Amino acid sequence: MTPEAEEPGLPAANSCARSRRRGRCLVVEVFGEVDIATAELVAEHLLAATACAEPDVLVDLRRLDFLDCSGLRVLCRAEARARERGGRLRLVCEGPRVPRLLRASGLLGRFPPLPGLPRDGSAGERR
Repeated sequence: MTPEAEEPGLPAANSCARSRRRGRCLVVEVFGEVDIATAELVAEHLLAATACAEPDVLVDLRRLDFLDCSGLRVLCRAEARARERGGRLRLVCEGPRVPRLLRASGLLGRFPPLPGLPRDGSAGERR
């Protein structure tokens, strides 16, 4: 399997998300608009990504155009599930828009964003 190959058993790419393995992490790339109409499509990917023991999930938001409270709720549920299973979920974003939204919603401490995908899929020690 190549380092960024799509993994069997993961949801197929849909209109706003796709998942792939990258090193030790599973990357869920989210793009376009995530709102009440599309949040559950993202949730499918995050549910599959956090299904294993000690999941290490990177949610790549660099191509995201819009995120509302339903998208934030999906991220919170997935992060809690990853933590319950001994893993972690981290966000990757560029620019000030997503951090500003996280700060306004009180979630910046829970989701300190990474500026890019780590080379090997990891980023420091596990929490």
